[in-house]
Amino acid sequence: MVKPIEYADASPEVRAVFDEIKAARGVPDVNNFWKYLAHHPESLRRTWDSIKEVMRPGELDALTKELIYIAVSITNGCEYCIASHTAAARKKGMSDGMLGELIAVVGMANETNRLVQGWRVPVDEAFRD
Repeated sequence: MVKPIEYADASPEVRAVFDEIKAARGVPDVNNFWKYLAHHPESLRRTWDSIKEVMRPGELDALTKELIYIAVSITNGCEYCIASHTAAARKKGMSDGMLGELIAVVGMANETNRLVQGWRVPVDEAFRD
């Protein structure tokens, strides 16, 4: 069974990424996701760099990005991602009511998506670019 790589056992390359994550997030240790990615330092670095770029505030604010991340994670059935991004969204101001509405929208979108797929509904001309 693969075990997480702890900071004390990490290579200098992995420690450098761990240090960046801890500094950026103001945490004493990285979470398990990063510790498992550390088994492949190239993936660890690439994923951290991508997450920093994609999740930074831009045209969408940080909370909206976390809500989207939760929605996709629910649809993909990723328990870890649901938990970690729900915690991050709460830190950015998500309320229980917002989470409830988000889950309702995810459920409705998945239901109607399946209905459209099942019936093979063609896209209306008015919806095309």
